[in-house]
Formats: sequence, C-alpha cells, structure tokens
Amino acid sequence: MRSGEEARVRCSKIPRGVTRGASEILGVVFAAFVLFLGLSGCASRHEALDLSMYQYRDTKNLVQFVYDAALMLEEMGVAGLKELSSSRDHYRSSSTYLYVYDIEGTNLFHAGMEELEGQNLWDVADKNGKPVFQLVIEALSDPSNPHAWVHYSWWEPGSFYPVPKSSCHFLVTTPEGRVLVVGGGLDYPHEEPEFIRIVVDAGAELIASQGTAAFDEIEDPVSKYNYRDVRVFVFDGNGESLISPTVNSTFTQTNLLECVDEVGERPFARAMEDLSTAECTWEVFMARGPYQRALVRKTLYVRRVTWMGDEMFVAAITDLPEPPY
Repeated sequence: MRSGEEARVRCSKIPRGVTRGASEILGVVFAAFVLFLGLSGCASRHEALDLSMYQYRDTKNLVQFVYDAALMLEEMGVAGLKELSSSRDHYRSSSTYLYVYDIEGTNLFHAGMEELEGQNLWDVADKNGKPVFQLVIEALSDPSNPHAWVHYSWWEPGSFYPVPKSSCHFLVTTPEGRVLVVGGGLDYPHEEPEFIRIVVDAGAELIASQGTAAFDEIEDPVSKYNYRDVRVFVFDGNGESLISPTVNSTFTQTNLLECVDEVGERPFARAMEDLSTAECTWEVFMARGPYQRALVRKTLYVRRVTWMGDEMFVAAITDLPEPPY
C-alpha cells in the first residue's frame, strides 16, 4: 500500500479542458496581506508550498494567506497575536477571515467574530453535528490532507444563517513553545477535486488498517467522509456496494459497473479498467444538475485497497471545475 502522499502525486492529475479564474475578493485581501507582511519585514515564502493540486485561484490564495500568517506567528510568537489584533481589517473580507486557536480549542484571535476570542470551542458542532475543531485537529495529523482542510457549515459574521464553508489550517510552534492552530476559510467554496482525493485516500488507508470495521466511521454523517453533497462510498470488484453512494444501507443492490451516465457512458466500468494496473484513477461523466435540466460534468475518484486478500474500491464524486474558475 502506497502512502497517502505518493497516491496523491500519482493520481492528482484530473481531466483538464478548463481555464483559470475565481472570486477576486480574496485576491484583494491576500494582496493587502502580502503588502502588510512586506512592510513588517516578513517575506512571503510561497515557494515552500505545493499548490499544484488546486484548480481554483481563490483556493490557492486562501492557502497562501493562512500560510503567511502562520509564518508570522512562528517568527514573532505571542507578539504576533497583538499584531493581528491591531490590524484586524487586513485579515478579513466578506467571504473569508483569519483565526488562531491554541491546541486545546481556545480562540486567541478571530478576524471575523471578535466575540469568540477567549472562548473554548472544542465541543462546538455545526448544524449537522460536525465537531468542527475536533475535525481540524484530526485533519492536522492526516498525511492525506497536507493543508488540513475541513468542511462544515458556519454562519457569516453579522448573520444568523449557516453557509457551507471549507477551511485550511497550519500548526505553528512559537518561539515561546506555544502550539497554535492558524486557519482561514471560504464561504460557499468551490468544490475542488482535491477535496475528494483527500477523503477517499484517508478512507482507503483506514480500510487498509481496519478492514470492514472502518465502515461505521466512513458512513457516519458527521465524519470527514461526508460533507455537503459528497459521500465516500465503497464497492467490491463485482460492482456491488459495500457502502452505498446514495443511501444509508445496501437494500438496493444496483451494480455500479452497469450504471450509465446521461450520455450512455459507464464511468465505473471505465474506472475498473484503469484500476487493473493502477491504484487510483479519475473519471469524468455527465449528470443532470440538481437545479437545472442542463447536463453538468462530474468527476469520480476511485482508489483500490486490499484487506486480508480482498480488493475493495473507495470512491467519491464531485463537480468538475468549469470555466471561469
């Protein structure tokens, strides 16, 4: 079994045919932050970041934005928290903001919701029951998830209505020896194919170590394996569901290898052909959009895993990036 990072490198190239572009708001905030760092004498060192797996500009900008803040705290230590608080507007926009926690879940800085500072959020769950900070700690220790992405629902500053959110995080040890979690997120994020690569690879590694005992955790709706419209599922070499992609049981035994998309293609059958010689693969297929009749492109990521001599296939589906992005 290859490591999560090796699998990511091998399977990170999804079908292309799209162009770049995205929300400009985060780009403006990020540019201001870089200027602030330059004025404060802390150079941006993005050459240490691998962002090649991301398709959207605002995703890349967010990772750089949080990474630079982590560098500042790593160098300045606790004094950096005062620097953040004195320049709060540099670290927020209408769709994103920076935050810092200690490792026990106490908020030390929050650019979007100052009222959270000093509160411990270890046990706080979103509207779907996801324990957000606990998932952050889990993500920071997951080798399949190098930028510690977590997906959940949260409310926008000044609003009461929860919105979908994806956040990335870095772990920092300050010169004083304090361990801090530095993070930032996007409201209404684009569905990066990398996001499903992360959870599928993690699910495959869990099955490789625990076998079918891992199924309960993968099926748990508050686990990292289920978010928004994404659901990690598992099937065997005959195309029979072990964890269904659509329901919470396998009472409907639809053979996935026989399933066709809206233009008559068989994405699972094609994937199995690839997986005869590879550990993982991407397939593109056509589906009807949930709020429109027009066809949309989806991408399927599948990873092969072996447990006690039996082969299983772990998979998830998300939207394929469309121009502009």
